Amino acid sequence: MQTRALGNSDLQITPIGVGAWAMGGGGWAFAWGSQDDNDSIAAIQAAVEKGVNWVDTAAVYGLGHSEEIVGRALKSLPAKPYVFTKCERVWGEDRQIGKSLKRDSILRECDASLRRLDIDVIDLYQIHWPEPDEDIEEGWSAMAELKAAGKVRHIGVSNFNVTQMERALKIAPITSLQPPYSMLVRGVEAEILPFCLQHNIGVISYSPMRNGLLSGGMTKERVAQFPEDDFRRRLPDFQEPKLSKNLALAERLRAVGAKHGRTPGEVAIAWTLANIAVTGAIVGMRAAAQVEGVIGAAEFRLSAEELGEIETML
Repeated sequence: MQTRALGNSDLQITPIGVGAWAMGGGGWAFAWGSQDDNDSIAAIQAAVEKGVNWVDTAAVYGLGHSEEIVGRALKSLPAKPYVFTKCERVWGEDRQIGKSLKRDSILRECDASLRRLDIDVIDLYQIHWPEPDEDIEEGWSAMAELKAAGKVRHIGVSNFNVTQMERALKIAPITSLQPPYSMLVRGVEAEILPFCLQHNIGVISYSPMRNGLLSGGMTKERVAQFPEDDFRRRLPDFQEPKLSKNLALAERLRAVGAKHGRTPGEVAIAWTLANIAVTGAIVGMRAAAQVEGVIGAAEFRLSAEELGEIETML
């Protein structure tokens, strides 16, 4: 599988990576419902066996559980993928999620992530959200400190706007940005992606299938059966009138992909990767069987005509 350089780093990453958000399981504020840990590990194993060379997780996913599962999966793999994780979202014994960019918090969070992942160094450590905004400089200085100490190889940001990245750049280079980007969420196109391209900041986009809506496997019946702790129940895109419109788009993507033997999800991911500023896409996987429905996006390329056709659908 081809690889691409991630920003100013020496990381050569495959066009898609394993997203471990849902692997955090149920029982926390942004859960996707319950999840079988063995299925999660099997999904990581299957993706790596197919050539995927990075996994993206975060401390807050499952309040530490996703990192633990990624750590377990790593032990079973002869070829270790890059590990990307995030800090800034914190929680206490009450399981309520808070926000901190204080230096001491970030240093503690990094040590905790290293323990849960059971690794010596994190390949890419990212600030999850730029919150509180007034502490961005303190937080980014702490990230640079961790890099200098050798606990992380590279540092990046997630969900930052241009102004916030400019502030961070005055302190230390940014290896990557992780923004939401899909056919249904395009707010980063006007300013953020061009800024990253200009400043050699790699982009690893999340939710290229909009939380599964464009995967081709989502239906109204499935949405109606989401468990109470599946956060997607609260998203407008999963509610009418948007739900019917979004599912109709997935069916139109099915027609585009059918000409190439590709799924709607692979078309949606390939559309994201067609933007020259995007280095890679984070693809959520919850079972080994799901890998087959998305892995083709790593090599599949939409033609200019097909990109134009899709644009008329949006």
